[in-house]
Amino acid sequence: MDSETIAYFSMEIALEEGIPSYSGGLGVLAGDMLRSAADLKLPIAAVTLLYRKGYFYQKLNSQGIQSERPVEWVVPDFLEELPHRIEVSVEGRKIQVRAWQYNITSKEGYSIPAYLLDTDLPENSTWDRTLTHFLYGGDQYYRFCQEIVLGIGGVRMLRALGYDQIRRFHMNEGHASLLTLELLDEEALRANKKQFTHEEVEIVKKKCIFTTHTPVVAGHDKFPREMVEKVLQRKEIFDMKEVFCCEGILNTTYLALNLSHYINGVAKRHGEISRLMFAKYSIDSITNGVHAATWVSQAFQELYDRHIPGWREDNFSLRSALSIPNSEIWNAHFKQKKLFIEYVNRETNEGFDCNILTLGFARRSATYKRGGLLFHDILKLKELVSKAGPIQVIYAGKAHPQDQPGKDVIKYIFQIKEQLKESIKIVYLENYDIDMAKKMTSGVDIWLNTPQTPMEASGTSGMKAALNGIPMLSIPDGWWVEGCIEGITGWTFGKTPINGTTTDASDANDLYNKLENVVIPTFYDRDRFINIMRHCISLNGSFFNTQRMIQQYVTKAYFR
Repeated sequence: MDSETIAYFSMEIALEEGIPSYSGGLGVLAGDMLRSAADLKLPIAAVTLLYRKGYFYQKLNSQGIQSERPVEWVVPDFLEELPHRIEVSVEGRKIQVRAWQYNITSKEGYSIPAYLLDTDLPENSTWDRTLTHFLYGGDQYYRFCQEIVLGIGGVRMLRALGYDQIRRFHMNEGHASLLTLELLDEEALRANKKQFTHEEVEIVKKKCIFTTHTPVVAGHDKFPREMVEKVLQRKEIFDMKEVFCCEGILNTTYLALNLSHYINGVAKRHGEISRLMFAKYSIDSITNGVHAATWVSQAFQELYDRHIPGWREDNFSLRSALSIPNSEIWNAHFKQKKLFIEYVNRETNEGFDCNILTLGFARRSATYKRGGLLFHDILKLKELVSKAGPIQVIYAGKAHPQDQPGKDVIKYIFQIKEQLKESIKIVYLENYDIDMAKKMTSGVDIWLNTPQTPMEASGTSGMKAALNGIPMLSIPDGWWVEGCIEGITGWTFGKTPINGTTTDASDANDLYNKLENVVIPTFYDRDRFINIMRHCISLNGSFFNTQRMIQQYVTKAYFR
């Protein structure tokens, strides 16, 4: 295989709507990045796991209580099984692994292969066959075994497929960091050594790239030394404490940090936070993006085709949206909004109105994302709506099956929905996925984002909205620190804390003031609002895309 090949490892990759190989932003970002890599004809091969039962299918009852079901899908309908077999060792037993191939193909026909690893083979024990069934499922032991399959098994599968000379190994989050152990073993074998030394560490570092995606503690996997030694049956690796061990645990983030020559956060602000978290490491930043051709809605694709031909090939040309007439921008938006509102009404029977300001909020339901912040003071919210004008709100998002506080956020929104039904219509759409995300990010009027600073590493849903002319109203965190020009591309509320975090009360109060005095009046003054829509596209849509992002990885990390 091409010696210039980049091997891209990610625990989740959103390949297409029918393949449940993603849970949220991390996987969607990976899929968008690979689509842009295909557009640019880059030599990349992707590795992930095949999840036969997906993340989960979300059901919500009338009280907002979430239940989960396995996702049913037919693997051969989407993927091609490859004949190659490799094995990994877990507690001394050999587990057989196969790969299924999916080709990410550009409009011009250039393909990037994604290899989905699968242990569901008759040669394996019943339990081992389940290792690639659920994304982020099971307990800590299950997760560690999955990461062995992804990291160690992924490198072995690439070698079996003929990828002998790989230029860089890109770890998208720490889940794949065990690939470094396999690379160290390869180098030791090449040098006729029984085990690797610092010499091999330096060689492997030159091959590895690490992207960290979260300042949230739960996002950094940690495994106790006893489990690691039991599962890998290798005590000697902990002899190199500066590489593998951190206070008696294997921290996969530190493993990736210690064995990568290039490390980056996913927004400028996140780069700053990461340098504070991991002070002894040199950490750059490459701000995330989205794949424009995937996320621009049909009405806006037709609009751009008329006014900005070639925008798919050159996303930067979207800056020319400043010259598109107001009426055409509004007509495209209203067409998409009408389609979405009709969908919402069919699904919920709530009678949403196309002419009312519609806020959209969709992301994984976790407490730090503060899905209920808008309802911090219900009386104040009702009062401001009565003064400034009507609003309606559409929510979506899954809580991790083991995240009860995240599930409680959904229940809380359902309770508020009943309390406010006479003054503000609220719905919570179930089973948020790519298809629904496309509808939402083109069908609401304003994208709402309320994370607790500084927990939003980047966020990309607001970027998708921007491509469809939808401005964001957000806390100053993640990519919005770069993307917000107040009153031009959207609005910020809340303060960026110097030390610690701001309070829900102060952020909610600032949100109410911004809604009442700026956002709602602007929406109901159509020309003013369309001017902001136009700048969303020209300033944010033209820049916060994976075409720009992948070019930065090429120049900063892949071929440097």
